[in-house]
Amino acid sequence: MVNYRTITLAVAGLFLSVSFLAAPAMAVEKDGVMMKEGKMWRWQDGKEIGRMDRETTMTNGTRVLMSGKMLTKDGKEMQLQEGQMVMLDGKMAEGGKSK
Repeated sequence: MVNYRTITLAVAGLFLSVSFLAAPAMAVEKDGVMMKEGKMWRWQDGKEIGRMDRETTMTNGTRVLMSGKMLTKDGKEMQLQEGQMVMLDGKMAEGGKSK
């Protein structure tokens, strides 16, 4: 017969391991570059870490230039406006909220 203590420990262990895996994934969602005060800034873990000092290529192939111009892999161009952010996966966000 299965011991209830063993089942409880297994469920608790599973819950803890999943929560540790989810934490880094959530941090990545807060990493990217943002247009602020007419300049491009780098963000990590939801905090501004400094000015963007070179062109940045996101994981989906989108390139963001220091001027705030965004060039997608399929050739589309867009100029970032104040408060717009491009996450490291290439998705757009505005005011920290993903679109």
